[in-house]
Amino acid sequence: MKFISTIIGFVLFVLFFGFALKNTQEVDLHFFLHYDLHGPLVLMLLGFFVAGAFLGVLALTPTVFRHRRETNQHKTTITTLQSTALQANAQPQPDSVNTQ
Repeated sequence: MKFISTIIGFVLFVLFFGFALKNTQEVDLHFFLHYDLHGPLVLMLLGFFVAGAFLGVLALTPTVFRHRRETNQHKTTITTLQSTALQANAQPQPDSVNTQ
C-alpha cells in the first residue's frame, strides 16, 4: 500500500510540476487604492490556494474547539454515571423482613 501511495504522490508531483512549468507567464493583479502585484501565474495561484486553505482552517477553529469542549463534557458525564452505577451495584439492598 505504501508503494502505491508513493507512486500516486510521484505522479501528482510530476503533474503539478508540469503545470507550473507551463504557466510561467507574468500576470498583473489590480487591488484597491491603485495597488498592483506582478508575478508568475503559478505563484499567484499557489498564493491564493494557501490563503484559502488558511482561511478555511481559521473558519473551522471555533467549531473544532466547541466539539472538543462537548466531548470533554460527555466524557465527564459518562465517568460520573459509571461510578454511580458501580456504587449502586456494589451495595446490595437488604431484604425486607416483615415481623408482624
